[in-house]
Amino acid sequence: MKFLASDDLQGRDVGTEGIAKAASYIEKCFKKHGVKPYFTSYKDTLGNLKELAYNIVGVVPGTDEKLKEEYIVIGAHYDHIGFQDAKNGDEIANGANDNASGTTAVLEFAKYFGKHKSNKRSLLFVLFSAEEKGLLGSEHLAEKFKDENLNVVAMLNFEMIGVPMKKDYITYLTGYDMSNAATVINEEAGTNLAGFLPEAEKYGLFKRSDNFYFYSLLNVPAHTICTFDFTNYEYYHDVADEVSEMDFGHMTNVINAFIPVLDKLANTKEFLIKL
Repeated sequence: MKFLASDDLQGRDVGTEGIAKAASYIEKCFKKHGVKPYFTSYKDTLGNLKELAYNIVGVVPGTDEKLKEEYIVIGAHYDHIGFQDAKNGDEIANGANDNASGTTAVLEFAKYFGKHKSNKRSLLFVLFSAEEKGLLGSEHLAEKFKDENLNVVAMLNFEMIGVPMKKDYITYLTGYDMSNAATVINEEAGTNLAGFLPEAEKYGLFKRSDNFYFYSLLNVPAHTICTFDFTNYEYYHDVADEVSEMDFGHMTNVINAFIPVLDKLANTKEFLIKL
């Protein structure tokens, strides 16, 4: 988290040295924890924008002969917006909450499953580029999977989980009513982990993050998991979106709460989440 949102990465804008450093770091994490490249390398170059950009795509293959042909995508975007007009001498939009927090969650999930290899279904861990340019990384990958006829059964996207909400649930799901995901998540977590945020529906957040193209192109359950509720964090796309503002205890709780949920989704005979 501290590395991804450091000044050295200069806000992780597409096509910059900073985001290239982030990509190399993510690759090293995958390799260290036994997550294999899904393609011939971890980097999958985007073909839908002029700047050089790539998603980082890793896989932990399933252990069951049949279920390993079903894929769950666990993702987050690792790009941000780079530089802004200076405030108090600071011009780097570090993107700690947006979205070094979600990237960190995906890396922790990859670490867990890469170590334990307890999943019967195959798990794809994806860090998307060019989300800030219009969801271009996730559009590219969803189209690629559609062309491959890959059997993706669901996509869960982690976005801005760095600060807690004052709600009776820990996170919320975008597109809450578009599948039974919230019910399944809460049953498996044994707590009110995934709730409904009215503002998410009001502002159309379902279509504004990297889950969307997996739903629209692959027609599978696809949701973003978030804890930014428009009242609990004032530094969206701001130079003050720094690591010092993050609640690591909250992030740890979110990540640890989702591990048994993901483990269950990866191992049931029939996939639990349905449109």
